Amino acid sequence: MPDKKTRERAARHKTPSTQAGEYVREEMEHIREGKHGARSTKQAIAIGLSKARRAGVNLPPPPGGKKVAKAGNRKPSPTRSRAAHRALEREGTAAASPRALAKQARSSARKRGPAALKSAARKAVRTKGAAGRSAAARKAARTRARKRS
Repeated sequence: MPDKKTRERAARHKTPSTQAGEYVREEMEHIREGKHGARSTKQAIAIGLSKARRAGVNLPPPPGGKKVAKAGNRKPSPTRSRAAHRALEREGTAAASPRALAKQARSSARKRGPAALKSAARKAVRTKGAAGRSAAARKAARTRARKRS
């Protein structure tokens, strides 16, 4: 069940994708706090999107996945929910680290094309800070030098 604050923050946004982003953000916070873990960043994002769908955010169904909507009027099985939660509690928290999120954003942007890759890089620069930017610039310079030789 999403927090009240998350629902309020999501309601402030107009587009479904930014509304869903609030639920994904909440999920990342839960993982960082240690409420539960996730096997991968992709799984953590999927959990957040699933929460958003259940909360009524107008998102398309997951690709190739089953519908999230309840079949008929059945309540979710408490045994199954408990088992899923316990399984997540055994997973690690590295999936929500800034580094893992950046890696996921880059790989996702690469699939979409150069424009998306550039906008993902711009967003990363905004969140990096001065020290992070200069470290990234040094790394880029080393990479360029290695490719030239």
